[in-house]
Amino acid sequence: MSTEDRPPAPRSLAEALRARGDVPLGALLRSRPDLITPVPTDLTQLATRAGTRASVVRALERLDRFTLQTAEALAVAADPATYDELLGLTAGDDADPAVVAALPHALDILREQALVWGGDDRLRLVRTARELLAPAPQHPSPTGLGPTVQEATAGMSPGRIQGIVTTAGLSSTHDSVSAVTALTGLFTDRTRMAALLADAPADSLDVLERLVWGPPYGQVTPDPAPRLRWLLDRGLLLPTAPGTVVLPREVALHLRRGLAHRAPEPVPPVVEAVAVHRPQVVDSTAAGQAYTALATVEELLKDWDEGGPTVLRAGGLSVRDLKRTAVALDVPEPVAAFWVELAYAAGLLAADGEADERYAATPAYDEWLEAPAAERWSRLATAWLAATRTAGLVGGRDAKDRTLSALGPGLDRSAAPEVRHRVLALLAGLPEGAAPDAGSVLARLRWERPPHGARPEDDPRTRLAQWALSEAELLGVTGRGALSAHGRALLGAAAAVRHPEAEGSGPGDSGPGDKLPVHHHRPVPVVPLSPAEQAVASAAAARLLTPQLPEPLDHVLLQADLTAVAPGPLRRPLADMLGVLADVESKGGATVYRFTPGSVRRALDAGQAASDLHAFLTAHSRTPVPQPLAYLIDDVARRHGHLRVGAASAYVRCDDDAVLNEILADKRAAGLGLRRLAPTVLAAQADPAGLLEGLRSMGFAPAAESAEGDVLITRALAHRTPPRTAPEPVPDGPPVPDDVLLAAALRAIRAGDLASTTPRKPGTAPAVNGELPRTGSAETLATMQAAVLTGEALWIGYVNAEGTASQRVIAPIRVEGGFVTAYDHTTDEVRTYPLHRITGVAELADDAG
Repeated sequence: MSTEDRPPAPRSLAEALRARGDVPLGALLRSRPDLITPVPTDLTQLATRAGTRASVVRALERLDRFTLQTAEALAVAADPATYDELLGLTAGDDADPAVVAALPHALDILREQALVWGGDDRLRLVRTARELLAPAPQHPSPTGLGPTVQEATAGMSPGRIQGIVTTAGLSSTHDSVSAVTALTGLFTDRTRMAALLADAPADSLDVLERLVWGPPYGQVTPDPAPRLRWLLDRGLLLPTAPGTVVLPREVALHLRRGLAHRAPEPVPPVVEAVAVHRPQVVDSTAAGQAYTALATVEELLKDWDEGGPTVLRAGGLSVRDLKRTAVALDVPEPVAAFWVELAYAAGLLAADGEADERYAATPAYDEWLEAPAAERWSRLATAWLAATRTAGLVGGRDAKDRTLSALGPGLDRSAAPEVRHRVLALLAGLPEGAAPDAGSVLARLRWERPPHGARPEDDPRTRLAQWALSEAELLGVTGRGALSAHGRALLGAAAAVRHPEAEGSGPGDSGPGDKLPVHHHRPVPVVPLSPAEQAVASAAAARLLTPQLPEPLDHVLLQADLTAVAPGPLRRPLADMLGVLADVESKGGATVYRFTPGSVRRALDAGQAASDLHAFLTAHSRTPVPQPLAYLIDDVARRHGHLRVGAASAYVRCDDDAVLNEILADKRAAGLGLRRLAPTVLAAQADPAGLLEGLRSMGFAPAAESAEGDVLITRALAHRTPPRTAPEPVPDGPPVPDDVLLAAALRAIRAGDLASTTPRKPGTAPAVNGELPRTGSAETLATMQAAVLTGEALWIGYVNAEGTASQRVIAPIRVEGGFVTAYDHTTDEVRTYPLHRITGVAELADDAG
């Protein structure tokens, strides 16, 4: 393309955006969705919004390390800079090949995100980004560079500048500007600078060496040492304030061989594998952990079935209740907090909203229990992926130094879903069965999103990633540290191509200490899915997990020591009934239940008869019912209901007055406030529930009765909250626009831009900052009618029924009844506008296209 045919260079960011097509403009709006919240009226407003401090900070925070280094290099370059100048700052004098290869892509990202504009001969960093990244005493640059010679000598006397120029071996000049220019030319000339430094004392070079990579500032006394005086006299150090000197940027760049950063990082760190297991081993291990996850959540909510812990006044669980829950689940407290938060995120757990507010299972929990095991797991895993509540924060402190409690406020971290997806995506990029080195995963994430002003271990995203790795293992998304097949499907990565490194790994597993070579290409791209896509992925994960889970059993093994062994998971009716009839003694691959008088009485209280219990055990045991167990059931059943407790406050009645005499004579009954009303009736000051509990602690087996004298069947009715929805994740800024919204936004921006940039006829005031044209109603009507006859296009201002103002370019077709029907060039359709909503009209230039 000749110089004459080349389009003119853009003079502003707005002009650069105006030259973009819909695809690159849409890419900008996707990467920076805050720019269309709300939709700007035109491209000028879009460019203005793209340069605001809040938007630029957000965009910079989402750059990878090398792209950010490229922006930082542009901030210390001249404005504008050429591509070759930028390449010199990033690749150095040695032209690092990796940097040379990576720089075009980094620059494309900066251009796409409207942080840089202009051609390769005039690269400009957005002014706000330059202000944020350029070196300043108040906020040093990550490059470690100081001010330029021109900036550092801005307040220096002309005589002092001339003295520096002369001492440096340059000819004196007639003014300070030319003197500074000459000094800058010396410092940027590699040959002359090498000659100047060749004469420097060794200890002076040591001073420069200490300052070269930053910070560039140092302290000096009023009478500097000779090694410092030599540098000050030649401008290699320049005073910035009394007692403070700085290494000029040009000098530092010479000593650095042109590098803006000590260690450019054009290539992301490789995620290394520490072990490779057979995929079948990974899947079975993950499935076992998935089954444990389901059992743990069931146990948690069964423990809270009749109403769980009370809700703290500030919200959440108390420390004591969390400890009790951890003991009940036999897990550490942080793990218990994870299960509690997971059940809450899945909508299975909530506060009941009563006056004495407690936590309890929701009605959705009952529906969840009836679903197949794999579907129940996929619901938990999907909720975990999308949740912004972060269990790892429990026990920490908030900004006001208050303890963060499980289920309480302050646990939302909007970046958590993105970090979980990214961690799992990195695992999906490894060969199948490969377990990653956690340190390399964290290093990769820090390269993709560099921490800002925080040590690596204090970086919030690093902590989120560490929690994501451990939680994925707990939940069964990973097994032995490697991503399982159902975990890949959950991400929508089920069709990921098997990597060559995974082939032929053999049946054995490598040891955890073996460092394995891993591919260097980027991982399988996995991004958060839309709700519909996630539903499909979750269903696929459930299908892959189903064959890995053990099939529920319909039998147990009864033993003579009053125990029953369940050699695997039990079917729902059997598990529910056995949970009432016996107490769980130990859990694991096989669950051991123990029968006790209390557990048998619990079943009788629930309405079962002794014959029902004998029939149940006979039907579901692969071994004969042991005689001790049969005797236990018959003995408890014989005494069950012999005593009757009702409301007086409470009373006890029994046909055998000898039993009542025994109760009255027992010292343990003193606290019940018993007195005889009749030979077979005792009255009590305690309430019926307290009286039942007291008599049972004395070894009796009383039964409660109604006011009519009938035995009350005290089934363990579950306490449920009213219908509750799962907590909504807290968004990490405006959502990424979908295709429909993006197309509508682009159309509106283009329309507004056409209206604001279309040439007007001479004498018509141009639009300023989106200002609408203003004309009287008579003039508006006359201009519209004339345009109908001539077929000319007009520029109008229009205010819709909601009060939103906009500019439009229309070609009137008909004017009647207070309305104008026109072809709207900005929306590419024929529309009818009420004349009273048109603020004004202006004619367009004859060549307006």
